[in-house]
Amino acid sequence: MLEELKKKVYEANMELPRRGLITYTWGNVSGIDRDTGYFVIKPSGVDYDKLRPEDMVVMDLEGNRIEGTLNPSSDTPTHLELYKKYPEIGGVVHTHSPEATSWAQAGRDIPLYGTTHADYFYGPIPCARSLTPEEIGGEYERNTGLVIIETFEQRGLNPMHTPGVLCTNHGPFTWGKDAAEAVHNAVVLEEVARMAIRTELLNPQVQPAPDSIRDKHFFRKHGENAYYGQ
Repeated sequence: MLEELKKKVYEANMELPRRGLITYTWGNVSGIDRDTGYFVIKPSGVDYDKLRPEDMVVMDLEGNRIEGTLNPSSDTPTHLELYKKYPEIGGVVHTHSPEATSWAQAGRDIPLYGTTHADYFYGPIPCARSLTPEEIGGEYERNTGLVIIETFEQRGLNPMHTPGVLCTNHGPFTWGKDAAEAVHNAVVLEEVARMAIRTELLNPQVQPAPDSIRDKHFFRKHGENAYYGQ
């Protein structure tokens, strides 16, 4: 079932160690087939050196395992909530990449300081609030997804204009139209996080880039009037 999607999700998962975004098994990628309503996700705690396409787990949007002998990623309920809320999302990534995770542990948004950021994220990369003790002690992973959604709803953010978030005390999640684009956005988020840290070290009084820079660089790559690329 969904053999082609399994291959794509497997390859997307294997990009995480190639790009230096994970240590050991600290990450996962999923991708969804909107026709069936099933999504494919990495199994929990499996070493990347041993991971195979056939190890990918097929889940439905009710949290039921449809196919696979291994347990799905422990973060599956977070992915599930994002897929249910945002039908435009086709792939989700979670990592503990060090630069982005540093911002998450600091509980800070990543300000938009320059054009690299603006090419991919239309404004600051938001940091969601901390989960309450009750949320942590309850359905922790599901509540992580819900607090991400809460952040986007409260701030009026378009998830496809801001394809990533930081979870306080935890780390980043990114997404895209498919698993490969979600990983691409995770790579960009890590680089943007690194640049922002260095920017603030060089100039502690730095201010965010002007909106005109943000708009120019984001919309030349996204939307109906985009003209970047072939």
